[in-house]
Amino acid sequence: MIELYRGLANTWECDEMGHMNVRFYVNRQMEGLQIFSHAIGLPQLFKPYSASTLLPVDQHIRYMKEIHAGKPIYMVGGILEVGEDEAVIYQELRHTVSDEPAASFRTRVRHVEAKTLKGFPWSEATLERFERLRVYDPPEKTAPRSIDPSAPPLPDSEISSKIAEELGVRVIGRCAVPLQHCDIHGRMYPEFFIGRISDSVPNLLGPWRDEVTRSASTEDAPKRTGGAVLEFRMVFRRWPRAGDLIEVRSGLGEVKPKIHSLVHWLLDPATGKPWVTAQAYAVTFDLNTRKVIPANPEHMALLQKHTATGLRV
Repeated sequence: MIELYRGLANTWECDEMGHMNVRFYVNRQMEGLQIFSHAIGLPQLFKPYSASTLLPVDQHIRYMKEIHAGKPIYMVGGILEVGEDEAVIYQELRHTVSDEPAASFRTRVRHVEAKTLKGFPWSEATLERFERLRVYDPPEKTAPRSIDPSAPPLPDSEISSKIAEELGVRVIGRCAVPLQHCDIHGRMYPEFFIGRISDSVPNLLGPWRDEVTRSASTEDAPKRTGGAVLEFRMVFRRWPRAGDLIEVRSGLGEVKPKIHSLVHWLLDPATGKPWVTAQAYAVTFDLNTRKVIPANPEHMALLQKHTATGLRV
């Protein structure tokens, strides 16, 4: 694998949980993708005049070790799969000091015409470079666990605001796309999809997490709790531009004693069509000890009672 990034986590990139927010992992992944484009002989892909570019189609993220403010990090990566106009790129974000993996990314990207988003086949020269960057045995410890990234996503025809309403899934986030969140081609940066989800989830889980905190606390040992995502999948379907609106609708997926999953639909309220669908597996953890707090059966039942189900990625 080749190096694709080296830097650190800035204080302003860390959230109320005390670690780098999920959106900045994707920010680093996309920066690494730009560096990767130079390695495959296509340095123009992310420049304003380019006839083609790379777009994420489907992304799996595995979070393994927190990144705190000021901690140095670097990224390596290579190619897992290659198709006519697509490729699956493996990227691994690591802690510089310990060399432990912080996160891994398996991202299916499509080489497209910058204006029309029509598939743009790889050249023979690019395919030759891909072969030199093959990753035949990605580390087992960074492999997907709870999410199968190869599972076929739901067709667009089965995703809409109307369907979400019928399932009783409420809006937990509502936002507009500002110009500064868009790339050189006028489309919203991928990091802001997961960022909008991160900003919206407290509207869904806040009351439930408060109850878990009260139950886990004692008079002598009050708890401070938060949430941490362990695994994430995003399916990119359409790309909003400045002035477009996004509504976030989220429902409960799988529930286990220490882990739960949420399914998120990011929709265009003007048309009801999907921008992105996603699934996250997360835990509640003690902000003092940085350890997972197992929720009891009553808490799990409460979560299931107050959170609609039926959404799929």
